[in-house]
Order: sequence, then structure tokens, then C-alpha cells
Amino acid sequence: MLTGVSPLVAQPLPQTLRPTLESANQHHQTPQQQWATRQWRARMDAPLAGFISNPEQRQTLLTRIYQEARLAGLPPTLVLALIQVESAFKADAISSAGAVGLMQIMPFWVSELGLPMDDLTHPPRNLRYGCTILAHYLAIENGDFTRALARYNGSLGETWYPERVMHAWRDTWR
Repeated sequence: MLTGVSPLVAQPLPQTLRPTLESANQHHQTPQQQWATRQWRARMDAPLAGFISNPEQRQTLLTRIYQEARLAGLPPTLVLALIQVESAFKADAISSAGAVGLMQIMPFWVSELGLPMDDLTHPPRNLRYGCTILAHYLAIENGDFTRALARYNGSLGETWYPERVMHAWRDTWR
């Protein structure tokens, strides 16, 4: 052991470092991508205000949705429509079937994709799961949104759920 060197201990991130960290996370985007992200958030803010009154919460959620959707190769507006149908943007929503959070993730997915400590009511974690699952189903269904959405809902072979999401997508988010 080295003398005079203190062991590394995880310290909470001071609030003053959070803006710096968030700024650093944006630097991997080109200026054009940053502009496109800002424009998208500005367009989506008004429709989301009908669900979330706090402007700061809306912007934070929109940023996360945009990032997670893009990471998964999904249209961010489709993710907004799915969340509208699934939970009406309530992060603590729990369905009668036990699905949890914004994107209504079934808890069994934690053992399939994550770690036992994953909190599905935590929006960033829920969005990561939901976007990953939807992208997986979209790949299985060769880009067929109707079939992928039906799989997501557990109603493959029926169209009522995909139609609800597609209507929300068209009527609210496009």
C-alpha cells in the first residue's frame, strides 16, 4: 500500500458540478445536433405541458426521451406517444398487471436486462428499459411499428393498442 495516499471513497456529486457534467455530456453532439435537439424540445414542450406543468421537469424529461430514443434508433415522438398511452407521463404509475413507470415496464425485464437494484419508477432507468425493449421488438418485426407496438403491449395479433399509440403520435406529437 502506498503511504500518504488516502483510499478512494465515492463522494456525492456536488450540485455545482452537475451543470458542468451535463454540459460535458452535450459536447459529443455536433453544433447542428445540439440545435436540432433544442428545436425538438421547444416543439414538444407545448403538448407536454398538458401532462407536466413544471417547465424544468418537462425540459429534463424531453432531453432524456430524445437521448434514449436516439440511442435506441427510435423516433423520439413515437416514444412520447407510447408514454402518453401507457402512463400519461406519470413516473410512479403501476398498472393492474404490475407494469411500472412512464413506459410501463414489467418487472421481469429487470432480470432480463438489468440489475436487481434497478428502480423502474426512476424515469431515466425506465426510459432506457422501454426504449431498449421497443427497439428489440421493432427489430424482430423488421420495422413494422404496428406489430412491434402490439408485442410491447403483449397484444400481438390485435391492433387496438398500436392504433392508440399511432393516433397519439399523429395527433399530439407530430
